[in-house]
Amino acid sequence: MIYQILTIPNKILRERSEEVTNIDRNIIKTLDNMAETMYAAPGIGLAAIQVGIKKRLVVIDCDYNQETKKNPHYFINPEIIWKSEEKRSYKEGCLSIPEYYEEVERPSKCKVRFLDKKGITKELDCEGILATCIQHEIDHLDGKLFIDYLSRLKKSSIEKKFKKSNKRKN
Repeated sequence: MIYQILTIPNKILRERSEEVTNIDRNIIKTLDNMAETMYAAPGIGLAAIQVGIKKRLVVIDCDYNQETKKNPHYFINPEIIWKSEEKRSYKEGCLSIPEYYEEVERPSKCKVRFLDKKGITKELDCEGILATCIQHEIDHLDGKLFIDYLSRLKKSSIEKKFKKSNKRKN
């Protein structure tokens, strides 16, 4: 099932997601649907809050394109437990802010702790685009968007465009 992806200015995107306390069939199905939604969008990462589900769930596949095999990584209750001092800039985009891409500086490496689909605690060292993507998605779980890293003027301009566009649709 493909979910509808929420876009700004939807207020849900600013809410903090809740911890997953029980990994049951519904959580597994949600993760699988999130992966399907991410690939259909197309995107390389998706947090559950982006589809209106306030759970700490993330799916990522930084390597996927039309010629490669799908290899989604599932993160339940992910948390960053270490970030490098060294920073790196990437041009980020977001499925909840379609067609906007801006340079964002983040730690170039990080370590994330999470539960897998079987409930096993794992840690993953991330660098490059994976480090950027996991930080971006965990920000979503905390109600933060990549535009929050931009200047006040740039952020305000993007938000105004989406508010106007949203009014025209309704």
